Amino acid sequence: MKVNKSSFGIPYWVGAVLLGLLNTALFYVSSKPWGITTAMSFWGGEATKFFGTSPENWRFFAELQLAQAGGFQPLMAGTLLNAGLILGVFFAAFIHNEFRFRWPRHGKQYLAALIGGLLMGYGARLAGGCSVGALVGGTASLSLHGWIFGIFLFPGVWLGLKLAQKYLY
Repeated sequence: MKVNKSSFGIPYWVGAVLLGLLNTALFYVSSKPWGITTAMSFWGGEATKFFGTSPENWRFFAELQLAQAGGFQPLMAGTLLNAGLILGVFFAAFIHNEFRFRWPRHGKQYLAALIGGLLMGYGARLAGGCSVGALVGGTASLSLHGWIFGIFLFPGVWLGLKLAQKYLY
């Protein structure tokens, strides 16, 4: 199995350079690095309105001054980037014949996914952003924190995978 080229004959390093250039261009155009959780927070805030809440009065949204900006904008840049990410992943999986629905083998995997997702979302809001913003945005903007985060990300992922293999599979 070759790992140096994709199905289209484009070397992976070219894809990595293109992603880096696109992220740098995004930073230049929007003055913000790419992030995922802020747009998801907006969608979650909008969803809570169904239950009669007023998320625009919550501290997170109040600090962003959403009320003065006309409220939540469904097609804000973060939402479009997130939609593009999801569609891109589906497209890549489809063209590589890897798209298929896979259900967890054990019931405890559902609970682990739920708890892990809640903790990641909560932690991302406490930290002011997610790992995409820290790593991709940080390195593209040549910030030292992005490189330091990247160095510690890999041992953390390795440890997480080992724990998941031991306790969930």
